[in-house]
Amino acid sequence: MKTGLENKRNVTILVILLIILTVATVYFVRSVFVGGSNPAARPAPEASAQPGPTSGGEHAAQKLPSLAKLDPTLHPEVMAGAESLEYTGTGRNIFSMNSAPVKIEKPIGPIRPEAQKMIATGPPPPPPIDLKFFGYEAAGGAKKAFLLHNDDVFIASEGDVVDHHYKIIKINPLSIQVTDLLYNHTQTLPLSQS
Repeated sequence: MKTGLENKRNVTILVILLIILTVATVYFVRSVFVGGSNPAARPAPEASAQPGPTSGGEHAAQKLPSLAKLDPTLHPEVMAGAESLEYTGTGRNIFSMNSAPVKIEKPIGPIRPEAQKMIATGPPPPPPIDLKFFGYEAAGGAKKAFLLHNDDVFIASEGDVVDHHYKIIKINPLSIQVTDLLYNHTQTLPLSQS
């Protein structure tokens, strides 16, 4: 009967893994139960200002320091102030079903205005072409237009399709004719100054 210990290579790997596991376990146990640093070497926490009552007797909100500067000591005067606070609502007991009902004001006008009847006027107009024509070049008889769409800059000649959506029909020095291919809508864009 074979026990698996005949192969020296497998036994060596098993021994090395057991040593590594033992060292890791000892390190983990020491870091969890003993602590990683000397408590005497830790800096003393700074005294933080306690929230004092405001002019109305209420306590103001205070920004807590970081966890490294957090003071874990209890302050009985602050706890006594929190315990002395009383509920000062409208007088209605929020924990009782038999208490006085809440007064709800009646609305001045209708809650939902009546929907206006829509008059069918045909299909909606196509959206405006959102290209910006900001430059023009005519070198060697070829006209080129410089166009801006959001943050993208395009250089196009007549007949080119820009951004798979707009076809350049005619380029003039002060304007350009563009057709929106999705809506079959042509628009003249003026040369923008800025």
